[in-house]
Amino acid sequence: MAQVLEFKLPDLGEGLTEAEIVRWLVAVGDVVAIDQPVVEVETAKAMVEVPCPYGGVVTARFGEEGTELPVGAPLLTVAVGASADAGAGASVPATAPAAEAAEAADAAVSSEYSGNVLVGYGTAGPAARRRRIRPQSPAVAHPTPHAAAGPTPDARAAAPAAPPAPVPAAPAVSAAPAPAGTAAGGPVPVISPLVRKLARDRGLDLREVRGSGPEGLILRADVERALTARETPAAAVAQAAPAVAAPASAAPAAAAAPGAERIPLRGLRGAVADKLSRSRTEIPDATCWVDADATELMAARAAMNAAGGPKISLLALLARICVHALGRFPELNSTVDTAAREIVRLPQVHLGFAAQTPRGLVVPVVRDAGTRTAESLTEEFARLTETARQGTLTPADLTGGTFTLNNYGVFGVDGSTPIVNHPEAAMLGVGRIIPKPWVHQGELAVRQVVQLSLTFDHRVCDGGTAGGFLRYVADCVEQPAVLLRTV
Repeated sequence: MAQVLEFKLPDLGEGLTEAEIVRWLVAVGDVVAIDQPVVEVETAKAMVEVPCPYGGVVTARFGEEGTELPVGAPLLTVAVGASADAGAGASVPATAPAAEAAEAADAAVSSEYSGNVLVGYGTAGPAARRRRIRPQSPAVAHPTPHAAAGPTPDARAAAPAAPPAPVPAAPAVSAAPAPAGTAAGGPVPVISPLVRKLARDRGLDLREVRGSGPEGLILRADVERALTARETPAAAVAQAAPAVAAPASAAPAAAAAPGAERIPLRGLRGAVADKLSRSRTEIPDATCWVDADATELMAARAAMNAAGGPKISLLALLARICVHALGRFPELNSTVDTAAREIVRLPQVHLGFAAQTPRGLVVPVVRDAGTRTAESLTEEFARLTETARQGTLTPADLTGGTFTLNNYGVFGVDGSTPIVNHPEAAMLGVGRIIPKPWVHQGELAVRQVVQLSLTFDHRVCDGGTAGGFLRYVADCVEQPAVLLRTV
């Protein structure tokens, strides 16, 4: 006896609303254990392996690799209580009384359900009863030639909340897409709440939309095309006269350019774009910079590494300098609560640092950087950098920063005007350290020179505070012994 349960994409935390399927870890017919990872997804912040809280046989998967799903969309269905030998064919006997079948199904759920509570879904048995799917329903991964042609009107009426048809494990011949209209009272083939909201806000009847997804599933692109088709005639009439008089060059260059490539702003790239745009929109930033003689800092690092023990990175020394500078100028370790119109000064320094990875720019966060030694900072920078390159940073590794250190000198550039990492209040940029002519002790000499730049939120402080912070950082770079006064 088995009960087919639907597992939905859980809330992955940190305000994430969608994820892209990168790789399926199970196939239809596989037996999965409780809390076994079943799919690898990419969110706007990290790559995440999603475990399934049910144990049983996978009867269906929803979405192919590369498909983007919203939180709450079905991921897969599992026949709970089915044995490995029974596979996807396990079902509840039709002759069993309803009460007896429900009791047996609930017993199976309690024994085959994870005791771990993950973000977005829990372990309560009653929720499973409310979401119970009839095993004999044609929508539950028992594809037959008759079911592939689409459910009958009786079947639609009996199961109005059935999920869309699953993606088969092996290639199969599918029927033509459903007609544009859907019979009154039948289910609308759409699983995304974002798509439903878009249609509802724009007054579009989803029953008039032809879906381009699997088995006629309505996607966001389908709704946008329908809205464009509906609004284009009216817009053309309203702008007929200006359109005739406008020259051909008035068309957007991107639309007119032959062979132009369009790259979706989604996943990490989309998250970066949204965050940078928000920073530029909300934060009135300003930048100041200064050149500093880093010869003594480089010599101090060389001496520390020559003394034995763990090697100290230059980034760790710069982090130590930032932490001490923030202790003298706490205005820059803060955030702005726009709703309350308050500046919130933060007690701990959680130091973010910019890291370039194959997936794009990320900013891992070193927790409690103010309490760490140079050795501890070096180890944590190395660990987070390697994790970032592997694409396995968790959302917790990428959030909660209070100040960001950006060493863009590794790209061979001298200076930059960084964009503040919203909702922080400041970012220190460090250029490359190279030999340059420099006046040292009244004489011209070749010294190791670096350009430091500070971009700050002008709401939290004025130029005097920002300049004082940057000058203190530069003094510590030029004379590391200054730090001994604060140790």
